[in-house]
Amino acid sequence: MTSSTRADWLVPTALVALALIPTAGGAIRLTDLAGGEVTAENARFFAAPAPVVLHIFSAVLYCLGGAFQFSAGFRRRKPATHRVLGRVLVPAGVLMGLTGLWMTLFYPYPEGDGDLLAAFRLVTGSGTVLALVLGFHAIRRRDVRRHRAWMVRAYALAQGAGTQALVTIAWVLLVGPATGMTRTLLLGLGWVINIAVAEWVVREPGRGRRTFYRARRAERTA
Repeated sequence: MTSSTRADWLVPTALVALALIPTAGGAIRLTDLAGGEVTAENARFFAAPAPVVLHIFSAVLYCLGGAFQFSAGFRRRKPATHRVLGRVLVPAGVLMGLTGLWMTLFYPYPEGDGDLLAAFRLVTGSGTVLALVLGFHAIRRRDVRRHRAWMVRAYALAQGAGTQALVTIAWVLLVGPATGMTRTLLLGLGWVINIAVAEWVVREPGRGRRTFYRARRAERTA
């Protein structure tokens, strides 16, 4: 693999790694449901399993598949595949957002959650769906710049769970247990970090191309 190819796939690889954290959590949840053992912690899922099952599958598909859309080389070399994948990922992302909203509104709060965390989830879930819809309409108008900007924002919000896990682990290692309001604020911080990075990327749309071409020039002169 050339240095330019490695540079082009660095971001998608990192995003896949980030998505593996919530993917593992979703696999554990599905295993619990398949096992049939009802506990106080998972009773709400047994009472209405469809939303959580749909949410897990759509989130895994969207976060893992969406990572590959961040490869500039992939988009350039395989534009048809990029479009087909997008037609799969947008409905998956919308389903992920809507089922997340349903669970927030209709599942009983688990222990440690509260109204503030529910508000965070309603805002980010609605923001994800809205960003996907706006991104879809932008590409229908052939406005590639706005399409990419909204899709970056949607993906950043969807990847919140991975960043939240990293932030929480860091807090636990450095400070101690994260419970109550501390846990709520750390989860909120995960979304804030992601959307801040997304806005940074959106406002510097040429950064990825400049990195790619610098790598190509370095390869030629090596």
